[in-house]
Amino acid sequence: MKALCSVLTLVACASVALGFALRAPPVLTAAQPTPAAAITYDIDGGHSSLLFRAKHLNVSYVYGRFNEFSGQFTFDSAKPENSKVEVEITIESVDSGVDKRDAHLRSPDFFDAKQFPTATFKSKSVRKTKDGHFEVTGDFTLHGVTKPITIDVESVGTVKDERAGEIAGFHGTFTLKRSEFGVSYGPTALGEDILVIVSVEGTRNDEGGGKK
Repeated sequence: MKALCSVLTLVACASVALGFALRAPPVLTAAQPTPAAAITYDIDGGHSSLLFRAKHLNVSYVYGRFNEFSGQFTFDSAKPENSKVEVEITIESVDSGVDKRDAHLRSPDFFDAKQFPTATFKSKSVRKTKDGHFEVTGDFTLHGVTKPITIDVESVGTVKDERAGEIAGFHGTFTLKRSEFGVSYGPTALGEDILVIVSVEGTRNDEGGGKK
C-alpha cells in the first residue's frame, strides 16, 4: 500500500512539473518612449527684446527698439520643421532714446505709424542647421509691404519655473534693406541695411490662453 502511495505521489509531481514546462512563457513588451510633442509658448514681453541697428553717416551705429510686441511660437524639438512663430509689433512703441528722433521715426518719413500701426512676422518654414540652431523663413510685413525673410535662430534654453511654468527662450538675427519696405528717407545719412535682433522668452500655453 505504501508503495502504491509513493507511485501515485510521484505521478502527481511529474504531472505538475510537466504542466509548468508546457506553459507558454510570459510575453514581455518593452515600454515605448513617448514622442516629444510640439509645445506652444506665449511671448513674454517683459522678458523679451526687439532691437534694430542702423548706420549713421557711415561712421557709427545707432540702436533702437520696439517696446511693445506680442505673439506665440511653437517648438517641436523632435521635428523642428513642425515649429512655427507669429509676432505682431506696435510701431508706435519705437524707442531710440531721443524723443525728437522717435517722433520723426513715427512720421511718414519713416514708419508712418498712423497709417501702418503694426508690423508682423509669420513663419512658413523652419529648418534645423545644427544642434540648437535653426533657419526660420517667413513673411515680414512692414510699412504696408510684405517680403520673405530668413531669421538665424538659436535655442537659448528651457526651464520649469514653480510660478511661471515651463519657459523657453530663443535669440535671432536678420538683416533687411529698408528701401525694399518703402522706407528710403535720408539715404546719405542712414544706411540701407538694418540689422534686427530679437530675443524672446515664452511661457508654455496648453489651452490657447497662456499664463499671465
